[in-house]
Order: sequence, then C-alpha cells, then structure tokens
Amino acid sequence: MEEKTIISFQKTDKNQEEIAFHDIGTADYMEAWQYQQKLFDQVLELKNKGSEKMLHHLIFCQHPHVYTLGKSGKEQNLLINYIQLQARNATFYKIDRGGDITYHGPGQLVGYPILSLTNLGLGLKEYIYKVEEAIILAIAAYGIKAERLQGATGVWIDTETPGKTRKICAIGVKSSHWVTMHGFALNVNTDLSYFGHINPCGFTDKSVTSMEKELNKPLNFEEVEKVVLSKLLQVFGFIS
Repeated sequence: MEEKTIISFQKTDKNQEEIAFHDIGTADYMEAWQYQQKLFDQVLELKNKGSEKMLHHLIFCQHPHVYTLGKSGKEQNLLINYIQLQARNATFYKIDRGGDITYHGPGQLVGYPILSLTNLGLGLKEYIYKVEEAIILAIAAYGIKAERLQGATGVWIDTETPGKTRKICAIGVKSSHWVTMHGFALNVNTDLSYFGHINPCGFTDKSVTSMEKELNKPLNFEEVEKVVLSKLLQVFGFIS
C-alpha cells in the first residue's frame, strides 16, 4: 500500500479541529483495514487524553475485488462458493461494521472517514445523514438525481418507482467510543457484474448502478474523487 496524498484541512468554526485526507490509491482490503485501525487508535488516544486539538482522518482508495459481510449480515447473501470466488479473483471477509454484504472493486471510490463525533458535535444518525448528503451533492454535479431511501442507508435512485429503485452508493459504518470507522462505497466506473453474486446489502428486490451506467460513459475517476472530497469537507464544515 502506497500513500499518494496527505493534506490537512481546518474546520471553519473550530480552529482546533483538523482533518487529514489520505489518498492511498489501490489498496488490499486487509491492509486498508489495518491502516484504518491505526488512525482510529490515534484519534481515540487524542480523545481520551482530552486534547484541545483533534486531528480527524479521511481515507480514499480503491480495492481489488472483495466481498465484505457486516456483523449483522447473513452469509447466504453471498451466492457463490470459495472456488467461484477464486475464479473471479475475489476475496471474502467478515468485518465489524454495520450492514449486510457488499462488494468493493476497481472503479469504485471507497471512503473511510475516521472522525471523533463527540468533537464534531454529531450523533451517529446525523453523521450518516451527512455522508449521504455529500454523495448526493457530488453526483448531482454530474446531473445524477439521487436521494435517500426510507428504512435503508446509502444513496439511491428512483426511490418512488417500484422495480427501478437502485443503489449507487453503499454506506456501512462502525462507531466505537464515538469514533467512526469504515464508510461509503460509490460506484463510479464499477464492474456491476460482481454484484450479481450477492444480495447487495441483503436486498433481493433492488438493483445497483454506477455513475458510468447512469451517464452511459466512463468518468475521470480522479475528478470524481476531487468532487466527493469537496462535498464531504463542505457538509462537515472543513475549509477546502
């Protein structure tokens, strides 16, 4: 794993709050998970010390093909066996976030915010709402109208049209001592065929989509990253 970029941003209304942005490029899932844990421990240590200054973190990356199952998920939502996983060059992990099963792979923007919600004055529901809002704003910049779906996390399209509702961004988080881990996965130029091997997020009656599919053209991935970063900084009140 090689870190490409690290930049710090200050909060607009609190000089003692900063966020470090880490672009780690394409990263093995377990390596990225361990990196998250390292940064999580740093944030928790600062919080426990009662430090006047808090440094939050935000990681962006892509993963090789991998399926992850949240702690409340059901293994039967993975529809292929170990041999079939290997045939598709994919791996499978049970992890400690909320939510059910999802897929990560090339062309998908994965974001891991590691934030002290206490320092930011946020509850968990408000935090998830803000992540959803940032994604909605980011893809709106490309002319894609998305929204929330009642009773489900993530960002969705055509929520009022039965049979056509589809997810473009999955969200699954963990919060321990009011510090967050895991995060979101936005389908940019993602190979959607990999979702055919799971019931995404446990749903059997809804499909998935990507920005590429909605716009009928591939997108500049680095440009999308910049737009999403800008909107996340905006909704959480950091100066970009």
